[in-house]
Amino acid sequence: MSTMIKMVRALTAAAAIAVAAPALAAGGHKPEVDRYQWSFAGPFGTFDRAQLQRGFKVYKEVCASCHGLRLVAFRNLAEEGGPGFTEEQAKVIASEYTVIDGPDDAGDMFERPAVLADRFPSPFPNEKAARASNNGAYPPDFSLIAKARAAHRGFPWFVFDAFTQYAELGPDYLVSLLTGYVEAPEHIEVPDGQYYNDAFLAGQFISMAPPLSDELVEYTDGTAMTTEQYAKDVSAFLMWAAEPHLEARKQMGFRVMIFLIIFAGLLYFTKQAVWRDVKH
Repeated sequence: MSTMIKMVRALTAAAAIAVAAPALAAGGHKPEVDRYQWSFAGPFGTFDRAQLQRGFKVYKEVCASCHGLRLVAFRNLAEEGGPGFTEEQAKVIASEYTVIDGPDDAGDMFERPAVLADRFPSPFPNEKAARASNNGAYPPDFSLIAKARAAHRGFPWFVFDAFTQYAELGPDYLVSLLTGYVEAPEHIEVPDGQYYNDAFLAGQFISMAPPLSDELVEYTDGTAMTTEQYAKDVSAFLMWAAEPHLEARKQMGFRVMIFLIIFAGLLYFTKQAVWRDVKH
């Protein structure tokens, strides 16, 4: 009995540590991450093409000056499962960017307009240049940010997430971060060059200035031009960038489940037919 009690106590302590780990790692700060409604949530979720195109516009006009998208090619914008741009539209978008190519016949590198086969170029030539332009902070690449920045919910919440198929913690965190800039409490002094953000995973101070504000990016489809809407749209676009084949994966998963159900039924009836005359 005493052994069983010790085991229960040990499991309870481990669970408490797992729950508290994210907060402890951030110096006692537990980020506030709200949950939002996404069209791509759930086993049958799909991307909202209009939202992806709005999100790309926010990324291009607001984020691209500091954050790259090096794993995404311009052709991906026109591929099946993407934001829904036509090939001609993707070509126009690519032509607005300049990439370094070469060497030419003289052995020199040169600049040229991007084509569909190119990937989004980095806004900085190297990490040192990026840090020099951002007060020492290094702006992360946005290709996988919607997956890499998913806040850890810890035990036992990740168990519930598995059963409820909640996989949108990354975009939820991004929206919370982009809308989490608030005035610091009076007893907290914000370091120079930083800003107070309730949702930041690494603490309450972030080097990135508030990037969004109402009426910052013009929408032509009648969608509200608010900070929260911008945050949702760009987070949806970054979710697509991180997992461009999400829809195909979910469709394949559904087909596999149907196959397994039919296969299990066939195995059951085969077993009944083969072993029906055998005494058990």
